[in-house]
Amino acid sequence: MPRNRRPSKQMLALLEALAAQSQQWRHGYDLMKETGLLSGTLYPLLMRMTDQGLVEAEWRAPAQPGRPARHAYRLTAAGIAFAQAVAEPDGALPFKSALA
Repeated sequence: MPRNRRPSKQMLALLEALAAQSQQWRHGYDLMKETGLLSGTLYPLLMRMTDQGLVEAEWRAPAQPGRPARHAYRLTAAGIAFAQAVAEPDGALPFKSALA
């Protein structure tokens, strides 16, 4: 039986950051800076959300020669719908109060 529990405050923070620019690819480092999540929290969460079909990930070519390729992430259509479903009635995700 699937569980219907509320997303964690970390997942809510990540959903809001990704939903703010839902069509743009975002790098993990930028998401870490925006959400305040540490890499040990952020990357497992991104992998779990990818496995759930909420986030898509792809390798992006480096912007500067000699730099390594980087993973980039964005919400899928299911991820956008999920972010909207957990949003407050005013449309804001309820993470800011949870992280404060």
